[in-house]
Amino acid sequence: MDTRDRLIESTRELLWERGYVGTSPKAIQERSGTGQGSMYHHFRGKPDLARAAIRRSADELRDRAEDAFAGPGTVVERIGTYLGRERDALKGCPVGRLTQDFGVMADPELRRPVEETFAWLIDRLTGLLAEGRASGELDPGLDPANMASALVAVVQGGYVLACAAGSATLYAQAVGGALGLLAGHVR
Repeated sequence: MDTRDRLIESTRELLWERGYVGTSPKAIQERSGTGQGSMYHHFRGKPDLARAAIRRSADELRDRAEDAFAGPGTVVERIGTYLGRERDALKGCPVGRLTQDFGVMADPELRRPVEETFAWLIDRLTGLLAEGRASGELDPGLDPANMASALVAVVQGGYVLACAAGSATLYAQAVGGALGLLAGHVR
């Protein structure tokens, strides 16, 4: 891993552990094993580095989701693959968790990748659900946009429930419930 990547990965870890306000440039440098000169050679400062770290987390979420969405199977199977993929439910979503970080949400530039990621995810799911409705796989009464938003909310809420209870079982139950709701619309 080159210096720039070490800085980004260290910032991602620290944002996860400490939040934006609790992540100091000194902590980033210590975690990454780089000096101040290296950090400022690659980034204009902490906000610039945090944007790169948040963007990387957002890009990884999109890539993993797209792998499931573009894979084989029916629309419901592909959405099921996305919902059922292995996750560390007790850690939460690396992007969704940022919505609870005031330092990130208060800065439009830091918030933007979070907003864009969830907008993309809802749009992508809406498109898949519309595809399923158009092909006759799903009930014509299904509202793709509403279901897409509900599916994203279930995943994010499932993380919250699992973390609050200290049990991944609650995440699995939330996903199972979402799959049940979706299955109710299969023709």
